Amino acid sequence: METLKEILNSLGISKVKLAKYLGVSRQMVYNYLELDSIDKWPKEKKILLFKLLNIEDGEEETLKKIKVNTDYMETVENRLKSNNKSNSYELIDIKGLDKKSQIILSDFTFLLKEKLTESTDDENYYVIEYLYHLLQSVDNIPELKYLLGYVSKATGFTKPNEFKFNEDKQFMFEGIIHSAFTLYNSGGASKSKVIISRDRFVQEIEARNEEKLSRTQQLNTVRIQALRELGYNEINASNAAEVFEKIAEIQTRGV
Repeated sequence: METLKEILNSLGISKVKLAKYLGVSRQMVYNYLELDSIDKWPKEKKILLFKLLNIEDGEEETLKKIKVNTDYMETVENRLKSNNKSNSYELIDIKGLDKKSQIILSDFTFLLKEKLTESTDDENYYVIEYLYHLLQSVDNIPELKYLLGYVSKATGFTKPNEFKFNEDKQFMFEGIIHSAFTLYNSGGASKSKVIISRDRFVQEIEARNEEKLSRTQQLNTVRIQALRELGYNEINASNAAEVFEKIAEIQTRGV
């Protein structure tokens, strides 16, 4: 089984990709790979694996004869893509995306679905919800991209000196975050200082939320005033341009 793991690793076939190909969960793939023999796999899954690797059996000697070169990697990758197309279910329209984007979106969707179905408690749901919030915020908070890069590097998915964003800023951010994680894991942080820092964190969030609420209320007031001055009850497709123009005018009055 170790030889099989080495082959899969050399081919760049992740647990997610193999799970999609076999039509099982990622955890089930882990379970299969922990068995001491491929012969203990379910028959249909074993046949699928043999087909993917283009072998007739899973004996150790057969696996050792496999030469993972460029041609072999391309052949296996084509089998994976072909199988995914025939067994895929589209949740969203992927037209207009290049192949690289289609693959990452497909893998991401598969992993999200698995996370939401593998546990009966709400923890995984909130992980996905917070991830969704992060993706919504990443354009407004560039540091979130650096945080994602740090996590990718810390977990071994990306080389440590690979920079996809602003190199100087990402470099500085990773150093600071690493220091913070080191301090957290060592238990050396003073709880009293952490409490003070977290209180400031809460106060800043509450202040921003109050400011946002104030702006929303102000916009609602201006919108109502604009509708009233124009004699409308609501904004619709036919009057939207006129109402927005009136809103801009009212705002210039300082009302």
